[in-house]
Order: sequence, then structure tokens, then C-alpha cells
Amino acid sequence: MKTIALKPQKLTPEGFSQFGEVVSAASNDFFTINNGFARKYANLANVDTSAENGRTAVHIFVAKKRQFPLTINMLEKHPFFSQAFIPREKQPFIVVVAPPGDEPNIEKIKAFITNGEQGINYARGVWHFPLISLGNDNQFITIDRRHNGPSDTLEQCVVFPFDEVEINLKEAT
Repeated sequence: MKTIALKPQKLTPEGFSQFGEVVSAASNDFFTINNGFARKYANLANVDTSAENGRTAVHIFVAKKRQFPLTINMLEKHPFFSQAFIPREKQPFIVVVAPPGDEPNIEKIKAFITNGEQGINYARGVWHFPLISLGNDNQFITIDRRHNGPSDTLEQCVVFPFDEVEINLKEAT
């Protein structure tokens, strides 16, 4: 069995660009609204949910703290929509990703740590590990495709388990 030690790197728009978008006000242009009482940072992510008559939904996820080292034993992808995670508190979190494809390319797997003010938007079809919270009960605004109940036959999530490789994620310091 092959073993990979994965250490998160600082999340930047350039480093994350092949997987989606960083959602952050930092280094982005804004315009003033509401008679000068607010700044609007517009169009920070391209939410993609329109395939197969999809509709966009907003959720709140409340995450449990992960323990490290964390074994990455699977990745998942959403073939018909993007998925955004935006922290409600100033708490960093970790994302583990691999480029889109029929199967995850383990040689190209990466981990990123946010600065606590950044969110991410996984592009459609990007392989990723489920939410990795560094704190207990951290809340995330999540924007993705609405599931339309039992009659919705669209494959919402494809899971790829790892049998031949062990990936150990170290907590960022």
C-alpha cells in the first residue's frame, strides 16, 4: 500500500484556481452602496447549479472538529453543480482536493488551509474530501444545488473510496 503524507498549504486564489474559487473580500474590488454604509464585493464565485433544471439552495452546515492526523480514505465530487463553503465565524478550515476526472488523480491531490475569512467554491466535478473543521460546532454557509426529493434521480454525489493508498493529513501549524 502506498502512503502519502499531505500537509495543507496556504489558500490563495492562484493555488486553488484549478479546483474552483476562493471566496474572500481581500484583494478584490468593491463599490460603495447604501449611502456609504456598506461595501459590496460582487461576483466572488460562479455558483453553478443549472444542469438538469437545478436550482440554487443556501444551507448552514454545523461541523464537528476533526482529529489529526486525519486519514483521507475517500474523495467525493458533485458532477452537476458547484459547492461553496463560507465560514460564519473567523475560523480557519482545511480543504483537500484533486482535479476533476472519472477518478481522483492521487498524484495531484492537494490540501489548503484558509485564513478564517476565506471561503471556497468547489467547481463542478472537482474531487474533494468532506468539510474539515478545525473547531467544534463551526458554522458554514453552504451554497449548492437543491435536492428535489425522492423523485430526483440526479446523482448528487459520487464517492470514490481509496483501497490502494493511505493519505494522512497533518494539521497545519
